Amino acid sequence: MMNEEFISKRLTELRIKKDVSEYQMSLELGHSRSYIQSISSGRVMPSMKEFLAICEYLDITPMQFFDEDTENPLLVQRAIQGLAGLRDKDLLMLIGLIDRMKE
Repeated sequence: MMNEEFISKRLTELRIKKDVSEYQMSLELGHSRSYIQSISSGRVMPSMKEFLAICEYLDITPMQFFDEDTENPLLVQRAIQGLAGLRDKDLLMLIGLIDRMKE
C-alpha cells in the first residue's frame, strides 16, 4: 500500500542513487536547506507541484517514482532517452539482445 512512509523512503532511495545530499537537493529545488530532510523524515509531504518538481529534478516520471519493481528508475529513464534517437533496425537488434539475456 502506498502511503507517506513509502514516499519518504522512496525519495531517500532515489536521492541516494542520484548521489545528491538532502541539503543540496533542497537548495537546488529552491527551498530551505532542511526541506528534503523534512520529507524524508515524514514530517511533511510535498504538494503535487513540488512532487512533480522533485520527479523532474530526479530525471524520472511520477510513474517511475511509484514503481517499486524498478530498482534504478534513473538508469531506466536514461536508457529510454538514449533509445529514442535510434533507428528501427538498431532498436530491433537491442530487443533481440534483451530477449536473449532473459533466457
